[in-house]
Amino acid sequence: MMNPLLESFITLLLPTVILIHLFWAPFTKVEESFNIQAIHDILAHGIPTENVKAELAAKYDHVSFPGSVPRTFVGALLVSGLTWPWKKYMTSPANLQMLARTVIGLYNAFALLSLRSIVSKVFGKTAGIWFVLFHATQFHIMFYASRTLPNMFALGLSTLALRFYLDSSTVADKRASNRSLRLSFYVLTIAGIIFRSELALYLATLASYQLLKRLRASGASGLFPYLREVVPAGLSGAIVALAITVPVDTFFWLTYPTPLWPEWTAFAYNTIHGHASEWGVSPWHFYLLNALPRLLLNPLIPTFLLPFSVLNPSIRGPSLDLLVPSLAFVGLYSVLPHKEWRFVIYVVPALTASAAASASYLWTRRAKSLLYRALSLALVGSLVLSATISVALLAISSANYPGGAALSRLGPLAAASTPDSATLGTSFAIAEPDGDGDGNEPRLRRAVQVHLDNLVCQTGATQFLSDTAARVKLPPLPLSAPEKWAGVKEMGHETAIWHFDKSTNATALLDPAFWAAFDFALVESVETAIGKWEVVDVVEAFGGVALVRPDDEFGEEKSSVRLDQEGKGRVRGVGQVLFGEGSMIGELEKWTRERVSKGWWIGVRMVPKVRILRRVQVAGER
Repeated sequence: MMNPLLESFITLLLPTVILIHLFWAPFTKVEESFNIQAIHDILAHGIPTENVKAELAAKYDHVSFPGSVPRTFVGALLVSGLTWPWKKYMTSPANLQMLARTVIGLYNAFALLSLRSIVSKVFGKTAGIWFVLFHATQFHIMFYASRTLPNMFALGLSTLALRFYLDSSTVADKRASNRSLRLSFYVLTIAGIIFRSELALYLATLASYQLLKRLRASGASGLFPYLREVVPAGLSGAIVALAITVPVDTFFWLTYPTPLWPEWTAFAYNTIHGHASEWGVSPWHFYLLNALPRLLLNPLIPTFLLPFSVLNPSIRGPSLDLLVPSLAFVGLYSVLPHKEWRFVIYVVPALTASAAASASYLWTRRAKSLLYRALSLALVGSLVLSATISVALLAISSANYPGGAALSRLGPLAAASTPDSATLGTSFAIAEPDGDGDGNEPRLRRAVQVHLDNLVCQTGATQFLSDTAARVKLPPLPLSAPEKWAGVKEMGHETAIWHFDKSTNATALLDPAFWAAFDFALVESVETAIGKWEVVDVVEAFGGVALVRPDDEFGEEKSSVRLDQEGKGRVRGVGQVLFGEGSMIGELEKWTRERVSKGWWIGVRMVPKVRILRRVQVAGER
């Protein structure tokens, strides 16, 4: 029996590592924007029951920014429903965004731990431990498990489907085995129809492999009993999935009376009509030689442990049940020209389970011979190596969201503005009655206009962060404010109405009148903003990896680490990026560099990415 403390540690390791990645990289990228904005809109505005079209158009982000194809609201609805009871306990909208992502991360952690329980049952408890350790040190799943990509909604369901699939392959009772297999195909069908259509191909490879096994075992007589299990599972899963996604998405995308199935629309647009290639084309071997080694990360998994699991008779059977259909899926999917690692991430738990079986076999025999002992030490070393790489990747990735960081800094900067430094909030908007007066008439309130450029919107700007910035109380207007602001300038600090513009219209961006309407601009280049502006902050972001020489200091602009024509780049240590200047980890990193590597080191290049500009009032301007 496993030590209770060890069992608790192993059980908590995956959710803990996922949440650590979330804590250090709380912002989102453009690929995640649909779901995170949808979650915000549901939590902030609720689901309209009257004047639906007008309410959605006025309050929901997807109406203004629909994207190239519609995406399902099902995942956003589920996450919003689980987040809603805790909404009142969140101190800011930014924390609510973190909570929503926590829900997704814990959902994926639960799915992995569920598969781990079957890995322990099939290959032994030690294999279950190695399964967790391998996953905890694989960067991509841990980093992306809490993200609002459609693939991450699908990953949890596909992992649960693998749990039932592996169970069906090893259960002695035929009825129980068939029940698990039906459940596996049922769950995978739902995931494919609602979230990611590529899972249909994964379902096909799993089903085909099981069919070939049965035909080999019992001949043609096994065909119809197998189809009686598989076909009803697929049909019932399809009916349930369509009954969920079509009504939900027809409602939110306002296509009634025409029914909408978003994942079919996306599949047709990207695959049938070939638009996916517009996003780039990769060679046929990209998944096998590039994506999978990066996803698995541990170098021993693809090079030694997976081949060993096939060659070792004691674990070959269930390992082949996982490996053959998973690799067949990757091979078939490689035919499509546009490739991204997230399209095949669903096979990583299966491959890791097979690798964990090999690791368990070697580890439990470490006392039997010198060879087993050496291989066991190599396993431990590979874990340390992949964990070290994961930490470095987390440092790099956490510094890759300048838009989110800039928007997070905007509120405090506005609140700290001195009365005579800018025209901050000198336009007005009609506000609804707030109960402060003796009547119900709307009143004028100061409005702050902010422009967010394309880079900011793609690297972290969300409605959650905009709402957080808008909560700050502005300083009073200067006493010299024109008479049209009389009555407001005496109100002291107040919460303004904020408007965030995301315009990318090339003509408007060249119009001085367009820029004159804004109080702040978050832009990649100062030259973009027309008029007189003051740079109040600069947000740095990842600009590459640099070799630091003995005569270079972290944070200084040395010639050997300059990154752009103006020489404004600088290099920081991984510890500094993750924990900040003067942190214990950062100081330990400096000490190691000075004492162990004699001044040589690998650093993270940081370059200026986003400038936060505040408009400066021109003399005589009103």
